[in-house]
Amino acid sequence: MTEKFQAIRGMPDILPVDVPFWHEFETYWRRLTSSYGYEEIRLPILEATALFKRSIGEVTDIVEKEMFSFESRDGESLSLRPEGTAGCVRAALEHHLLHHQVQRLWYQGPMFRYERPQKGRYRQFHQVGIEAFGLEGPDIEVEHILMMVRLWKWLGVESAISLQVNSLGSFESRKIYREKLVDYLSQYYHELDADSRRRLQTNPLRILDSKNPALANIIAGAPKCQDYLDAASKLHFETFLQYLSQAGVHYKINSNLVRGLDYYNRTVYEWVTDKLGAQGTVCAGGRYDSLVEQLGGSQIKAVGFALGIERALLLQRALDHCKTVERDVYLIHLGEGSEKKALLFAEQLRNDWPELRLIVHCGGGSFKAQFKRADQSGAKIAFILGETELATETVSIKWLRETEQEQVSISKNEVNQFLTKYLREGKQ
Repeated sequence: MTEKFQAIRGMPDILPVDVPFWHEFETYWRRLTSSYGYEEIRLPILEATALFKRSIGEVTDIVEKEMFSFESRDGESLSLRPEGTAGCVRAALEHHLLHHQVQRLWYQGPMFRYERPQKGRYRQFHQVGIEAFGLEGPDIEVEHILMMVRLWKWLGVESAISLQVNSLGSFESRKIYREKLVDYLSQYYHELDADSRRRLQTNPLRILDSKNPALANIIAGAPKCQDYLDAASKLHFETFLQYLSQAGVHYKINSNLVRGLDYYNRTVYEWVTDKLGAQGTVCAGGRYDSLVEQLGGSQIKAVGFALGIERALLLQRALDHCKTVERDVYLIHLGEGSEKKALLFAEQLRNDWPELRLIVHCGGGSFKAQFKRADQSGAKIAFILGETELATETVSIKWLRETEQEQVSISKNEVNQFLTKYLREGKQ
């Protein structure tokens, strides 16, 4: 028996039934980013492994356990991108986009992490991301939050998602906090799980993000990052919170929110939901003021966020707010020479009505079989070219979703008038 191949585990296909929802999301995203003055940058999927080790941090879970890395034929270590920020900074530096100028950029595409697949967590997943360079104040951070508020409203999920915020302070103040945290956690060394013991000397802040319920009381009693903020970071965070309140954005301060990447400083945030099980973070971001310099550039302030498209659409579906994407017309035909006449008639309609979503039946079959296909297509109405219609230069119209509407017949000269009412005025 011939072997049947299946998709690689954790790298699912996106089927035709789901693609229209992706198109709707992507179309709105482009409109949203354009309205805020952001420009698209398209980045390669493969980057040098060293880029992620230097930016994300060698002792992070992503670099230690989750990257898809391999050696190229010329001996270079390459990795499928696990996130977009590092590649965006690399591209901005390589092409001199940051030389004495502010940049507002966005990107989209697949990311790759070797994790245990489950609902909302895949080994190949898709993100859209925003990065802003050369802006120091909290106003740009609030702009990013407000962009997402608009997106949540458009998706219809604003009631099921909430904003959590925190400040990690400057790198200097975080170093002091890190020492205090290690001192505290070391008292409970034998009560920590294996992951937390490993992180204690490498990335102790990540212990605060542990989902192990056995550690909940220990984490609750840990020192708070806010208690060790330097004066400038404290003022920055307070101003950020004031702007959010003035804009009517509800938020919760989560002292244990640290993010899993080493490059963050000061403001960090996550948009979370309880509708997706364990994978509750839908969007996350924050400030990373040293990353550009860390990757070989000047000292340029930067802030950004990334949104998981699969999780956003899963949340929308969980709330039954998926936007219906329908076809307008299914063109049915029967009789001698009807195939050619139907195809030519459809091309004329597409010339006159570029926005018309029209399917022409192909492959022959009886009226009954064609109407079954028309119903399965999701079209709202059927145009019918049978022997009578072909002989009289008319078109019959049957409503497929509105059962109270009677089938009518009009001349071909009246089709444009009908579509004007149907498409432009929304009348049937």
